[in-house]
Amino acid sequence: MKIYIDPPRSQWPELLKRPVMDAVSLEGTVMQVLNRVEKEGDAALYQFTSQFDGVELENLAVSAEEIAAAESMIGSELKQAIQQAADNITSFHKSQLTGPEIIETMPGVRCWRKSVGIEKVGLYIPGGTAPLFSTLLMLGIPATIAGCSEIVLCSPPDKNGNLHPAILFAASVVGVTRIFKLGGVQAIAAMAFGTESVPRVYKIFGPGNQYVTAAKQLVQQRGIAIDMPAGPSEVAVFADASANAEFVAADLLSQAEHGVDSQVFFVTTNNDLIPLVKEALSRQLEKLPRRQMAAIALENSTMVVTDTQNTAMELLNAYAPEHLILCCEGAKELAEKVINAGSVFIGHYSPESVGDYASGTNHTLPTNGYALAYSGVSVDSFVKKITFQQLTEDGLQRIADTVITMARAEGLHGHARAVELRCGELLKDYVWRTFI
Repeated sequence: MKIYIDPPRSQWPELLKRPVMDAVSLEGTVMQVLNRVEKEGDAALYQFTSQFDGVELENLAVSAEEIAAAESMIGSELKQAIQQAADNITSFHKSQLTGPEIIETMPGVRCWRKSVGIEKVGLYIPGGTAPLFSTLLMLGIPATIAGCSEIVLCSPPDKNGNLHPAILFAASVVGVTRIFKLGGVQAIAAMAFGTESVPRVYKIFGPGNQYVTAAKQLVQQRGIAIDMPAGPSEVAVFADASANAEFVAADLLSQAEHGVDSQVFFVTTNNDLIPLVKEALSRQLEKLPRRQMAAIALENSTMVVTDTQNTAMELLNAYAPEHLILCCEGAKELAEKVINAGSVFIGHYSPESVGDYASGTNHTLPTNGYALAYSGVSVDSFVKKITFQQLTEDGLQRIADTVITMARAEGLHGHARAVELRCGELLKDYVWRTFI
């Protein structure tokens, strides 16, 4: 890891850089796949699955028998863990539901907003080096809570044409309605455009490699909503003299093992902690099955020593990490200074892993600095918020002059007329009822 000691602010932009992912260079390849799936439908999906996944499928859809069989393929311990995680995630996300609150902005003018689930959503779950069934919980549960009527899952098959049994079990737990053996760009294309087998959805969620990310961004340009811009996974850790170097190293490695393009960012006010964390990283790295990936990720990562805690927080807010761990004294108070982060882990006993799996918060978070403006996935991600207004006769009369004046000032006399006609009818009705 690169080490910086009290770097000047002029150097911050350089040390905060993420690994570069050139999506533009991928567009040609990705666009070819998108266009073929849109034009040829299922035929293209079968061909690309053979080409990219190395398997000849007889059917794209996962059958009820396959789902039932998957449950017997995983142990009771994992089932219980998935169910416990699902319960916690459900509890946290159910708390996000709010009913419509009617506001009377002036007498006779009532306004409110109602959340309505997006009818058809698509979930993409990678299944390559790590079958991310935990991500299925993070996406499927809020989709179900939001009231989405159709939840479509796509995940790449293995060389035998099957999905990982834990993914199928998690799908049954969260209420996925349809499952397809599809990965990569072709899966995004199928959900975006629809084919003979795969229904078109209105919004696509889920992580993926650079090709999947490029595909999501390209279909977004064609009117399909996506969850957020995505990039390689990342974690930032702040630690002071009270931190345990072993804990810090474990947290850094927990993200570095995601892939070679992952990034970890370590900031401390204690210079003596740097060699301790480096030594712990070396020792722990040797025990990781994915140590080769993690080692490459660490080469592209950074350690920074700052003179004060305030400077450290300014640096971390500028970085806007996907995950931020505060391993320090007064961590809860320090967390109040966080303004840019996807998810924050407070104190020495709050490892990022708990958020990835089972604490209840969502692990689908903005990466690559997008936490400057984006939030992580929540129930709100799966709903549309529709506004309503209802006026009484008296309410329309009270607001009429304001609307008519503003509409005429903008030169939109048709808008003004829509109010004037009603007010005229109200006046005639009043005269008729009063004097005739």
